Amino acid sequence: MKAPKPIITVDLFPDLLEELLALLGSLSADDWKRPTVCAGWSVKDIALHLLGGEVGILSRKRDQFSFVGAEITSWDDLVQLINDLNDIWVRAMRRISPPLLIDLLRLTGKQTCEYFKSLDPFAMGGPVDWAGGKDAPVWLDLAREFTERWHHQQQIRDAVGKPGANESRFFAPVLDAFVRALPHTYREVEAKDETLLALTITGESGGRWFLLRRDAKWNLFVEVDGEPTAEVIIDQETAWRLFTKGVSRETAAKKAAITGDRKLASKALEMISVIA
Repeated sequence: MKAPKPIITVDLFPDLLEELLALLGSLSADDWKRPTVCAGWSVKDIALHLLGGEVGILSRKRDQFSFVGAEITSWDDLVQLINDLNDIWVRAMRRISPPLLIDLLRLTGKQTCEYFKSLDPFAMGGPVDWAGGKDAPVWLDLAREFTERWHHQQQIRDAVGKPGANESRFFAPVLDAFVRALPHTYREVEAKDETLLALTITGESGGRWFLLRRDAKWNLFVEVDGEPTAEVIIDQETAWRLFTKGVSRETAAKKAAITGDRKLASKALEMISVIA
């Protein structure tokens, strides 16, 4: 058996930032106003949200600036806090112009890339909540940050009809990171030891992952012995949208192929690799 390797994304952030800046710089006045898959948010709103993410990283993590918010005692509290902060930020920042927004993204984005590069990817960091909520290695936290920037950029591209930034060097680590949520998704699913689930994401950036039940715990692998009890096969474009709430589980199920234990396999379509 072989466990998944660490996902090292730090050198990809500057290139992804340049893709974003070039995309935003190409937009027309009408493009900025176009609706997106994020309910109630325009293209500009998503770009503002990305700016808020950079400001948050630099203030909270790099500068160790503490923000006292609502008390967090549950998953629902965390989701509500994040949604509230996102909403307040976006509404307040709508007054700035697109050119200024691009300048601010360039400034904060470059500083964030430099901060990420200063970190030890193999040190222990804080939790990646959708992957289990326990302290995680820094490389997983950075991979999560990379998926955040990538998938919001793709939502903008979908809204304005400008594909790009989906080459394998960007897309493959995003999918790999998303799948790290699979054991957490199955945490309450009971099954006999040695039960084996396979998740196959088709396409150039996809892959095949296995979830093995052993000692009353689900563990993720990329190579295993034996045949899976159940398997889900889904294309990469549907997969990333499903894992980020961009398409419904029902829509994804119509595009997925499921073999073996259907109830066991279908749980994989409930995997969400974002918080809010």
